[in-house]
Amino acid sequence: MKFDLLTFGRASIDLYSKNIGAEFNDIKLLSTAIGGSPVNISVGAQRLGLKTSIVTGVGNDPIGSFIINALQQEKVDVSHVNTIEGTTSTAVVCGIVPPDKFPLVFYRDKAPDNYLSIDMVNTIDFTHYRSFLMTGTALSVEPTRSAAIYATEKARAQGATIFLDIDFRANLWHDVRAFGVTLRQYLPLCDIIMGTEEELLAMGLTESDQVKIKDNAISSPTIEGDINAVIKQVLSSGVKLLLVKTGAKGVSAYYPDGRIENIPGFPVEVVNVLGAGDAFASGFIYGYLQNWDTYQSCRLANACGAWIVTRQGCSNYAPTYEEIIQFIKDKGGF
Repeated sequence: MKFDLLTFGRASIDLYSKNIGAEFNDIKLLSTAIGGSPVNISVGAQRLGLKTSIVTGVGNDPIGSFIINALQQEKVDVSHVNTIEGTTSTAVVCGIVPPDKFPLVFYRDKAPDNYLSIDMVNTIDFTHYRSFLMTGTALSVEPTRSAAIYATEKARAQGATIFLDIDFRANLWHDVRAFGVTLRQYLPLCDIIMGTEEELLAMGLTESDQVKIKDNAISSPTIEGDINAVIKQVLSSGVKLLLVKTGAKGVSAYYPDGRIENIPGFPVEVVNVLGAGDAFASGFIYGYLQNWDTYQSCRLANACGAWIVTRQGCSNYAPTYEEIIQFIKDKGGF
């Protein structure tokens, strides 16, 4: 079977607070969903109409079964979801206190996606995939880092478009400065890069104290640095396009020839920002693979992100193509 997109990286069960506005200590009820950027992007793109598959790991435990079953229910291919003995499937607990407090607690002791191997990559026939998405977190530890780079090389050799979602999670790196060191080495393998301004700044860190995390909001740190210098460095690596997400304002598309295209977003009332970037990636990849231009692809991406921030979860609330097109029409069109 031919697939439009293969994603690579972490998978988890996400436990979301159902008590919107409650501080973490006051959470009474939690809802369950599957998560992790590669999972959210695979599900989001599948719901839009692409055929997707994922390379990840789960433990030999009920949570691993939950993740696999949920992916199958979403019709995401699980041929390369590896059950890794001696590991424990990942869980994430998410608080929701709009408009700007979204604490995350990760449970990743012996996380299965940290044990993806080159041997596992060798079981993949990369001729079956039109595009390949890597996330920054997958590059944080060995042996997964080497497996991730090897998979990217193999996908690229078969002509797949290589997407990178920067996906900076400070708590998943032994030293936050290693994030930029590692990703800068990876950039020459990539075609299209996606990230927030903060994630771009994380790629240029020279001091650990440049990163500030408030209220355990790991997905939205405050980072000091020179954004223009980092953008210039990324564009000089050989990538075709850099997409810098700017929240409700939309996204700025940077091209190697110096062009900049600003694509507006869709202002909405925020309930939960978690997963918005993954929804953006799903939308952009869909448009790109349909040969839409950058503006239209980014408008769809912005709409998918806006849709998700009005919901309480991530992939479980991802829109279908019909739903998101109606959303765009209701808000003035492309």
